[in-house]
Amino acid sequence: MSQTLSVIIKVLSVISTVVTVLYLPKALYMIVGFFKTRKFPPAKNLHKYAILIAARNESAVIGSLLDSIRKQDYPEKVPVFVVADNCTDDTARIARESGAICYERTDPDHRTKGYALQFLLENIYRDYGRDAFEGYFLFDADNLLRSDYISRMNDAFDAGEKIITSYRNTKNYDDNCISSSYAIHWMRTIRNTNRGISVLKLTTRLQGTGFLFAAEAIEKRGWTYTSLTEDRAFSADAVSDGFRITYQNDAEFYDEQPTVLRQVLRQRIRWAKGHIQAFFETGGKLFLNVFRRPFSVKNYCNYDMLLTVFPRELFSIFRKLLVFILRIVIIVLAGFAWGPVWGVLGGIGINFLTSWGTGMAMAAYVVIIEHKHIPKLPWYRHLWHIFMFPLFEVIGKWSMIIALFMKVEWKPIYHNRNISIEEAAGGNAAGSGTGADKGEGKEDHR
Repeated sequence: MSQTLSVIIKVLSVISTVVTVLYLPKALYMIVGFFKTRKFPPAKNLHKYAILIAARNESAVIGSLLDSIRKQDYPEKVPVFVVADNCTDDTARIARESGAICYERTDPDHRTKGYALQFLLENIYRDYGRDAFEGYFLFDADNLLRSDYISRMNDAFDAGEKIITSYRNTKNYDDNCISSSYAIHWMRTIRNTNRGISVLKLTTRLQGTGFLFAAEAIEKRGWTYTSLTEDRAFSADAVSDGFRITYQNDAEFYDEQPTVLRQVLRQRIRWAKGHIQAFFETGGKLFLNVFRRPFSVKNYCNYDMLLTVFPRELFSIFRKLLVFILRIVIIVLAGFAWGPVWGVLGGIGINFLTSWGTGMAMAAYVVIIEHKHIPKLPWYRHLWHIFMFPLFEVIGKWSMIIALFMKVEWKPIYHNRNISIEEAAGGNAAGSGTGADKGEGKEDHR
């Protein structure tokens, strides 16, 4: 019996090694991204875009976003469409007074951002036609755009790219270790994935906000993405349909990060549930597309997106838990002794410390290499943020387990950092104080 269990442990170890090998190509993105990112030539054409904003009780911050849009240096007018989704405040009024076209939606039974965007696009198609715009920008109401944002994204669009994501910076990096962990998380994706992928002309994924997609990208399916993580489902379908998602490093926007632990738990569990749903919804067709003929770079893009939607952390946690149980059973069958038990527990402790150290090393790498995008702080503040970042990772991993067995519904994430783009870009946002620490503020669709 003990021998059989030992064989099972070895098989699990081999499976883990195989999974690790499958992910090895992603290491290339980090290496390439360390040295360079793709640069797009100045656009020869001014394309016709619209901006989409889903907002629920966002009166505290939406005005600043719309102000940053008005300050864009893009020569062509870009109309802004807002869906005031189940609002009980002045979001709609502020949006209209700021020059946006606002549609109001009341449907408390369907509350995700995806439903709001579906409603908004249906109204745009009805009132302006399906061919009115070549592409759509998507933002959250708490975002702020640098003045050249649309122009830089237009450079990438004019180069033939159909779906483009951008540089995600943070309004409130130094509010506390929670907001800094979010910021490091987004910047890590930029450094380890987006930059390298843009150079290699492969495909990355969208992350909630701050991206542009061509109208043709949803022509086949329409906007059917109403799950808890509509961005991941859209990314998978787009790649499955043959589109590439690229990255424009020169287009920068800012958003506000949560600062309260219960909001982090709520959001990470929702993300985890959405990621699991996206895998079961899209994993099968991505897998089949890997073997579609004739073989081309599109096959690899489907493979890479399959690895993205695969819940690797869930697999890892269950494998480690099963191995732990099997080792304890082997110890019991061999005649229980505390020595082997302490050996197993010691291994877990070493694994935990190694994981924490690896997380700190990654955070330090991001903070150092992205220092131009991070507020200047005393060294001990940076050290504190680096030390606490692995906790953010632990929360993300265990959120997958919770989400697997828990019914998850959309609930609001609060924020109220109402600053101008000049303040954000000037680094004055960090540590300026906010009521968000007490859970006060407005609701966010993320």
